[in-house]
Amino acid sequence: MRLYLASTSPARLALLRAAGIEPVVVPSYVDEPAAVAAAEADHGSLDAHAMVQLLARLKAEAVRGTLDGEPIDGLILGGDSAFAIDGAIHGKPHLPAVARERWMQQRGRTGVLHSGHWLIDHREGRENAAAGAVAVASVTFADVTDREIDDYVASGEPLEVAGAFTVDSLGGPFITRVEGDPSTVVGLSLSTLRDLVGELGIGWTTLWNRSR
Repeated sequence: MRLYLASTSPARLALLRAAGIEPVVVPSYVDEPAAVAAAEADHGSLDAHAMVQLLARLKAEAVRGTLDGEPIDGLILGGDSAFAIDGAIHGKPHLPAVARERWMQQRGRTGVLHSGHWLIDHREGRENAAAGAVAVASVTFADVTDREIDDYVASGEPLEVAGAFTVDSLGGPFITRVEGDPSTVVGLSLSTLRDLVGELGIGWTTLWNRSR
């Protein structure tokens, strides 16, 4: 069974590879701010749970059909993540000043990482069914120093990740506790994905296609 990953996230790709799956990476090119703005115009403000589920679904749906002229035959996975603390949703900071401000706010505290998943059964080149779910994990940060924050921001790593942190790279030593599926914090809950695959009537191990 082939898995198509509607994401260019290196972290999600690494997670899947470590779990024995070599996906076909298909960028979705969804305009995330525009999609959220449109949804909020219709339905009001979105919380983190609703936002990541919406974007995960839109990313998966954006790549339905064909790839390089051939029908997509397999499962399509869309994913999105957001970090929430004090009721505020933190996506990718992009700018060093924003990343630093967030770290000054969240050091020594606990927030919640929301990871949305949308899985489309696209076997035989058509959408047969779909299933989605949001996984959450609480993350507690160390009381890091101003110097550590400045050096971490200067590394560039926190600029393009939800919440301005990673758990599997330079940011790992700054996290003291994770409650929930640890892979959720990386950007994709493997246990949630397994549940969705089963919900679509497919065996998880049929996705294994990497030799160890």
